[in-house]
Amino acid sequence: MFVLYGVAGGLLLGLLLGGRLGRLGAIRFEWAGLVLVGTLVQTALFSDPVAERIGTLGPPIYVASTALVLIAVLRNLRIAGLAVVAAGAASNLAAIVANGGYMPVSAAALGVHAGTPATTYSNSIEMANPVLVPLTDIFVLPSWLPGANVFSVGDVAIVVGIALAIVLQMRTREVIHIDDRMVRFGPLAEANPPGPGQRRWAP
Repeated sequence: MFVLYGVAGGLLLGLLLGGRLGRLGAIRFEWAGLVLVGTLVQTALFSDPVAERIGTLGPPIYVASTALVLIAVLRNLRIAGLAVVAAGAASNLAAIVANGGYMPVSAAALGVHAGTPATTYSNSIEMANPVLVPLTDIFVLPSWLPGANVFSVGDVAIVVGIALAIVLQMRTREVIHIDDRMVRFGPLAEANPPGPGQRRWAP
């Protein structure tokens, strides 16, 4: 749910800045299957029926699924904005690995969220002496927001990176060939450089 705020924010800001939704179709995200697999695994992992039976397999599965998503993002660093997403995902993964396959949540954030402590495997748990505290779930969304939950600085970077990628793509100029001699200048032009006898043209 938290990621959806980045998508919604990116779309809204992109439109306000004069971007076009149609340009999002030009994004070519490779290895998207890894993101899908990682997301589905975590969705199942933290569902009650699975969480109460997973036992000691929970932490390594959580780490592996998070790593899959990070690998896919790293594969697509050529897409503007995804470097920020990668930094956020790496931050979360570091905190999870350092704390034995769990993402610690601060008592203060957990108190504001007013959630019931998990009795089965959960991605966020309160720990007495967590490692890499600044990278853990120490923030919380206001309870009046849909999907309010605790989150980390890595989550913030992921949301900002997604929004940034959407805005930049929506505002990217398309490559336009003019009488086979001129090519419109813009970010996408780098992916289609002028051929022999062509030159760039900036409006």
